[in-house]
Amino acid sequence: MATDLVGRFSGPADLHAHSNHSDGTESPARVVQQMHSYGVRTMALTDHDRTSGWREAAEQASQLGMTFIPGMELSAAHGWRSVHVLAYLFDPDDPALATECHKIRDDRWGRAERIVGRISHDYDLSWDDVVAQARDGATIGRPHIADALIARRIVQNRGEAFDGILHPRQGYYEPHYAPDPLRAVQLISDAGGVAIIAHPVTAGRDRMMPLEYYEQLIEAGLAGVEIDHRENTAEGKKLLRALAAEHDLIVTGSSDYHGSGKPNRPGENLTSNPMVQRIIDRATGSSVVYPDGSSG
Repeated sequence: MATDLVGRFSGPADLHAHSNHSDGTESPARVVQQMHSYGVRTMALTDHDRTSGWREAAEQASQLGMTFIPGMELSAAHGWRSVHVLAYLFDPDDPALATECHKIRDDRWGRAERIVGRISHDYDLSWDDVVAQARDGATIGRPHIADALIARRIVQNRGEAFDGILHPRQGYYEPHYAPDPLRAVQLISDAGGVAIIAHPVTAGRDRMMPLEYYEQLIEAGLAGVEIDHRENTAEGKKLLRALAAEHDLIVTGSSDYHGSGKPNRPGENLTSNPMVQRIIDRATGSSVVYPDGSSG
């Protein structure tokens, strides 16, 4: 991957990654190190519904001469659809957004306990097994349950866990609280952030939010869509590119790296430097950390 300089940051840019502060398997610093080893030079840490990994990731990025963009993946739901909204450069202390994130995290914890309670009736799995798989303070979710199932040798990997025991058809699943995408976008925008819908077309067209709803999201402040992602379908990408062209949306690409939790590798999809610059120019909530350690 070639490296070129635009403004004060350099590419290649991967703007979607998770640490063990949510459902990744590596520390924020290790995530940054992995990104660097794969040639990524601008990155964002986007843990689910929390910002606790920002400081560690930013410090490691500065040591490696990388650009760090603070981010988060905010949980949302549109009817029966689970929707994730990537948020960049927002104010982490914004009261409304912080309150919503706290509410989501609390419900995730309770939901995970309820799922484990159901599974324990049929398998040798306890809540302590799940807690043991999570970093202190991490938001416990289904990936941690999957890791506990692996540790107990009930399944071999996360893929088997999600295709089997943790699949909704098995009867152990239950939804968790999440705001609708319109509120999620408004909260991010009001906090000075840039809202991008994450991996919006990972299955058939019926799983995609209606295009008419995207019109409402754009009016509410939606800035863009994550198109280049390994789970997006070819048909879905085509629809999204047309939508992005019509509304001049920011288009991103990223790995959605989770360490050993997923096969995704750093830099397997990238965001172009002009699109990164558009995110930076649009944001007012927090600062980019540049290779020289300065912020702005």
